[in-house]
Amino acid sequence: MIDRSTVDKIYAAANIVEIIGEYVTLKRKGVNYMACCPFHNEKTPSFVVSPSKGLYKCFGCGKGGNAVTFLMEHESITYPEALKMVAKRYNIPVEEREETEEDIRRNNDRESMFAVNSWATEYFMNYLHRDEEGMAVGLSYFRQQRKLTDATIRKFALGFCPSYGDRMTRDALAAGYKEEFLIRTGLTKARESDGHLYDPFRDRVIFPVHNISGRVVAFGARTLRSDKKVAKYLNSPESDIYSKRNEIYGLYFAKRAIQQQDCAIMVEGYLDVISMHQVGIENVVASSGTSLTTQQIRLLSRFSRNMTVIYDSDPAGIKASLRGIDLILQEGMNVRVVLLPDGEDPDSFARSHTADEVRRYITDHEQDFLNFKARLLLDEAQGDPARKSAVIADMVQSIAQIPDAIQRAVYIKECARTTDTPEQVLVGEVARKRLSTTGDRDADEFVRRQTAQIRQEQAEAQTEAVINTQIEAGSSVETLERELVKFLLKHGHRNFEVKEGKNMVECNVAELIFGELDTDQLHFQDPVYNRILETYRTEWLERGVGVEVPMQCFINHVDADVINVSIDITTADDNYVMSELWKRKEVHIDSDEEQLSAGVPKTITIYRSKVIDGLIKAQFDRFQSGPLSEEEEQEIMHQISHLNQIKVKLANKIQRLIL
Repeated sequence: MIDRSTVDKIYAAANIVEIIGEYVTLKRKGVNYMACCPFHNEKTPSFVVSPSKGLYKCFGCGKGGNAVTFLMEHESITYPEALKMVAKRYNIPVEEREETEEDIRRNNDRESMFAVNSWATEYFMNYLHRDEEGMAVGLSYFRQQRKLTDATIRKFALGFCPSYGDRMTRDALAAGYKEEFLIRTGLTKARESDGHLYDPFRDRVIFPVHNISGRVVAFGARTLRSDKKVAKYLNSPESDIYSKRNEIYGLYFAKRAIQQQDCAIMVEGYLDVISMHQVGIENVVASSGTSLTTQQIRLLSRFSRNMTVIYDSDPAGIKASLRGIDLILQEGMNVRVVLLPDGEDPDSFARSHTADEVRRYITDHEQDFLNFKARLLLDEAQGDPARKSAVIADMVQSIAQIPDAIQRAVYIKECARTTDTPEQVLVGEVARKRLSTTGDRDADEFVRRQTAQIRQEQAEAQTEAVINTQIEAGSSVETLERELVKFLLKHGHRNFEVKEGKNMVECNVAELIFGELDTDQLHFQDPVYNRILETYRTEWLERGVGVEVPMQCFINHVDADVINVSIDITTADDNYVMSELWKRKEVHIDSDEEQLSAGVPKTITIYRSKVIDGLIKAQFDRFQSGPLSEEEEQEIMHQISHLNQIKVKLANKIQRLIL
């Protein structure tokens, strides 16, 4: 173990702000520093670092300690290992006393694996720069195809593994490294058939993976062959020093820039990161082609709560990665998206643009993640209600992940606007999702209150449906024609009163409809509705005003379409039966006469106005269709003027009817 005097030197040299500042973003507050705790998920900083006392304390989760215990907790390492990390940082020689067998074995195993990886990193780099094969294949690939400078190649410790089947393994064994640790790190494999050792990364360019402290924990190896049967990338297996769930490629090189710019840019691959760094955009990290994990997101969130994800234009790749971004929202991070031009990825885009151009493109094209997701998915769901419903459910699932209630509310409002969905419906669905997935007590209370509210609103809506048979001015001509046919078939023989000036005047439904249509010599545009209209007119003229036209005239009609539509119209809108709830509330239900006095005049007036709009448009189209004589132009202008006068009168009448 490390002797006491050496431990004292390490503690004396350790600057807790520098050490913890490597892992979280510290902001000065008086004589102390504050940050969001790296040991639990929180939005409001409760993690305090006191440089004068050399201590940290989280008032949220209760964890506290010094620089050494922080490293033990964060890196999941032993006390001696943490002391050695601090000693190495401040160039303090470590003198140790005898350790237990377990201490020795565990520490030696990890250190041996780190040592093997460190040796391999240097070996691959040297082979890339000094061996004829490495220079001809690997170095030319990086320089010529990827346009990387020698400084960038050395910064990221890029290398090349010899193409000979076991060359690297033999050289490692000759250098004194044990077979056990070569295999445990994944640098060497044993053939199942005969146990022969070989290099799995042979004939590939090498990308070392550094942990947040800068030590190499794994490797990524890319083939340069075009053979599709050969895996493009091979990666180190999980080990005592490497867990892919906990590592983010490039974070060691990017963490300071992320802190300074308060934003992390997420790309997909090794070369995307490297090319962006080379051009001067250094707050860039990569998911390395896998979905982000909660551990990775929390690690990244220690440096910034803001993330920008850059996608190339491949729709399949975008959709695949969208599924993992809910985790980012769940951790309370702000996510924006940048879509690159067709045919570009971050690597190629960085190589063909300057740093200022890349930054400007990101600023000009970044979108909020949920808006981007909605537009992307809704474009494919156009005209398909089932797919649109699935898209909205997907959006609800994403919004439900957001822990902050205010942020959720903002996103719900935006989602309602984007998807044309009632906001209250989305609020309820998000609350139900949160209740089922997180047990959110606020959501539970909201769902309870909203369920009661919805029940009340449903009752009121049913009442409103009975009371209000009015058709709004935004209705289509077809909708208005259907409504007028319904009035005729169900109520054509009935009378009702309307207000004319200060007096009440009695009207008949059929007489009013036919009179208004005949004023402008109008016929229904829908052929089936028009046949029903003319059939009713014929029977009505024979029987007289106020005499009911039997439904048999339509049900037994010679035209099958007339039969079907007539049955559909007369059965689709049967009167509601007043529920016990309405009785208890003493809700007033309008009589048929009250409904007709509101609905019939308004519907026929709006219908006439709609038809007049169509006639005016037809005259304008005729005017613009080609050369016209002076007389023809005057005739058209006279017709438009006349139609506009009618339209003004109808508009005034509609306004009175609505009021």
